[in-house]
Amino acid sequence: MMHFCPPTSSDCAGTSQPAQNTQGEIVVNEVNFVRKCIATDTSQYDLWGKLVCTNFKISFITDDPMPLQKFHYKNLLLGEHDVPLTCIEQIVTVNDTKRKQKVLGPNQKLKFNPTELIIYCKDFRIVRFRFDEAGPESAKKVCLAIAHYSQPTDLQLLFAFEYVGEMYHNPAKKVNTIDPRGGGSSSNASGQQTPLFETYSDWDREIKRTGASEWRVCSVNEGYMISTCLPEYFVVPSSLADQDLKLYSYSFIGRRMPLWSWNHPNGSALVRMANIKDVLQQRRIDQRICNAITRSHPQRSDVYKSDLDKYLPSIQEIQAAHIKLKQLCVNEPFEETEEKWLSSLENTHWLEYIRSFLKHSAELVYMMECKHVSVVLQEEEGRDLSCLSASLIQVMLDPYFRTIVGFQSLIQKEWVMAGYQFLDRCNHLKRSDKESPLFLMFLDCVWQLLEQYPAAFEFSEMYLTILYDSARISLFGTFLFNCPHQRVKESTEFAISKNIQLGDEKGLRFPCVWDWSLQFTSRDRLLFHNPLYIGKSAPCVQNGAVKSFKRSKKNYSSTLRGVPPALKNGIISEQEFFPRRNSLILKLKPDFLQQTESQSNSMEQYFRDWFAKPVDLHGVILPHLSGTQIKLWKLCYFRWVPEAQINHGGFITAFHKVSLLADEVDMLNRNLRQYKSNSSLQGNCSELDHSRMYFRANGLNDTSGAPDFLSSSFPFSPIGNLCRRSILGTPLSKFLSGAKIWLSTETLANED
Repeated sequence: MMHFCPPTSSDCAGTSQPAQNTQGEIVVNEVNFVRKCIATDTSQYDLWGKLVCTNFKISFITDDPMPLQKFHYKNLLLGEHDVPLTCIEQIVTVNDTKRKQKVLGPNQKLKFNPTELIIYCKDFRIVRFRFDEAGPESAKKVCLAIAHYSQPTDLQLLFAFEYVGEMYHNPAKKVNTIDPRGGGSSSNASGQQTPLFETYSDWDREIKRTGASEWRVCSVNEGYMISTCLPEYFVVPSSLADQDLKLYSYSFIGRRMPLWSWNHPNGSALVRMANIKDVLQQRRIDQRICNAITRSHPQRSDVYKSDLDKYLPSIQEIQAAHIKLKQLCVNEPFEETEEKWLSSLENTHWLEYIRSFLKHSAELVYMMECKHVSVVLQEEEGRDLSCLSASLIQVMLDPYFRTIVGFQSLIQKEWVMAGYQFLDRCNHLKRSDKESPLFLMFLDCVWQLLEQYPAAFEFSEMYLTILYDSARISLFGTFLFNCPHQRVKESTEFAISKNIQLGDEKGLRFPCVWDWSLQFTSRDRLLFHNPLYIGKSAPCVQNGAVKSFKRSKKNYSSTLRGVPPALKNGIISEQEFFPRRNSLILKLKPDFLQQTESQSNSMEQYFRDWFAKPVDLHGVILPHLSGTQIKLWKLCYFRWVPEAQINHGGFITAFHKVSLLADEVDMLNRNLRQYKSNSSLQGNCSELDHSRMYFRANGLNDTSGAPDFLSSSFPFSPIGNLCRRSILGTPLSKFLSGAKIWLSTETLANED
């Protein structure tokens, strides 16, 4: 079996080499004779080398082989010991002799010579360096450089601008450097491109794909003339004229008019909407918007409105839960008993919030699937909670969004183009008051569904984890901006300052994360594929006719059954129904509460009936919500904890075995096709050599065992990334162990 590194790399079993410098990357400071700590309780495994700070990352360059490591995860942009600057959360300098420590901010002075540097990363990693043999002034300078470049004060100081500026100044390098849509490099076997939804045609194709015949692409925001936080093109009811949209836009917060997200085959639509700030006009505009949505439904069904701010956790609550989760997984010492640790996990509320989003989305799936009503997701600005809710609903309803290209197009449509504030929420500029990990929570919710229905998703949990990591790399424009307009505005200003000629382009073109070839070889991208996936042709448009997905009775897994969870009332019963036609509701009817109680009973019956049947992997999927069904995403949160690593264990062992079986089936199919075509084996060698699996069978009836390098952290390696004291022997360490870190962030002083 091949290790997780490019075939041309020779450093998997030998010395650790850095990644080649990325275009536009410059070294700003470096120090020699640095020791990287591998373990806290002993120095025998420590590595000696050079610590380098560039305008893109920090690198540790060493000729020493990594101890205790049998494989290494290879990113073409990052070396084995590299950390992107935008992944750094906190920098701590320590002087042992003076017993001082300091958290370094940008443009701060350091009054002592550091003997140790500790870097806390946003992905839960901790890396430690010692300067015992390094020059004291050089050590101080590199620490200050890392603090300065990892905490930029301006968006244009992020590395992506330097990268793109270099590319435009060297046109020869531009060819085949950036493929915004991902193309064949998006790991899709059919070579499908990921639609970016930057053009009229992308939205028009999505309308036809979903059969939304009463909706149209609107270009009223071309040039961002109405709203700077909306895309230039979006979809609205056909009955709404452009002049009406312009008039209504003044009443919405941020002038964010209602946005169409998706259409169910039964005609129900999913729509996102910001709050109306004009209280006097609120009822009138609400009614007109809902009437237009109703007229877009073939049965003229009611519109159901969900107030997300009222029933889902706020972005501040999600951020607080994430901080507690990080403290539990990284900073806090694990207790002696497993029960205490698990109760502490519960007290973070992270899993509770995961359950809330899944539950709420499932209830709205019921409204669209069973009640055939259109759903409007309302939120104050319409660009945070609605991103997550709209995406989850579509993942549950549409199997296209459970494919790799479909999932990427969903993120483009509901996050990037809809104005999710990646710059602020990911805290690229270290403005912590706006930080909130909503995108991580969405990926966690999707992982819960993947865990419950593994055969329904084309992508693997490794794909989801790497996608989360990519949001912390300041090269990709996908996760760099708060909205499309910000990309155009900032990059145009940057181009003018650097004398870059844009021509007809609307701002600079940044690398897109969906071009996975920038990070991984084609061989390594095979790990994105889920060997358990039962594929089916995606919905498409053929000769103008829409081919919609239908519930199938043939393809299902009888093992994916479950007992329906007891879904509580409360959300459905307290939200608003808007009637069709032109009536105006001023107050609730006397029998409204009775109607909503009946509605809740009907919903619970729908869930009971759904869970009692075999799951259609190409139809609707609904989450199990009981306490044991919502789990902690161990690969994402524990991959850097050595004590939590299970050698030859974890899900990867099943992944490996299923991959070998799938590869054997593929070999049989290829042999059968070759036999039927009566062509020579030599003539079909390219087809026979091709495999869609990362782990490949040596032949039919392969009985070889699992590779020795597999562990529950695969394809990541915690060795050298997290330095803790061992607590081997405690009850919890046998299951999800951890240990005290050398220095807790909560005890650090901000001054000398």
